[in-house]
Amino acid sequence: MLELRPNCECCNKDLPPESTEAMICSFECTFCETCATGPLAGACPNCGGELVRRPRRPASKLQKHPASTKRVFKPNCGPTGQPQSSAPLAL
Repeated sequence: MLELRPNCECCNKDLPPESTEAMICSFECTFCETCATGPLAGACPNCGGELVRRPRRPASKLQKHPASTKRVFKPNCGPTGQPQSSAPLAL
């Protein structure tokens, strides 16, 4: 089951479970559509994987299977879509 992380890892924008702006990679790294299509150019800066629209969980299922409240914030979106640090990022 997807975690449905609550924010963009790049700009920290809130992305509630019902958001149509959330984009994820196969490791569930989460970004807003603006960062994903802008500086990241559709590629996850953590793993290099493709960023796709995150599915929305039906509201009726959120009570039993809530979205994650753990925020991940790595302000590493460079203008070329690459992490500003040369150190590898942990997934």
